Amino acid sequence: MAQSVPKISRADLEHKFKALQDDIQGTADRNKSTLATYAAIAGGAVVILAYVFGRRSGRKRRSVLEIRR
Repeated sequence: MAQSVPKISRADLEHKFKALQDDIQGTADRNKSTLATYAAIAGGAVVILAYVFGRRSGRKRRSVLEIRR
């Protein structure tokens, strides 16, 4: 009638938690390098945009100096 359920030992739990942690750590390491690449690209784009908009606003405010004799 009642089937015997195998007991879960401490070693079984440790083994499963270690496997889960290794899987998560591997995924995090792979994503970390991808995230660093995207962050570097975004940082470069921000620097380039700041340079371009800075030049543009500098040209707008630059005064024209005429020297006549």
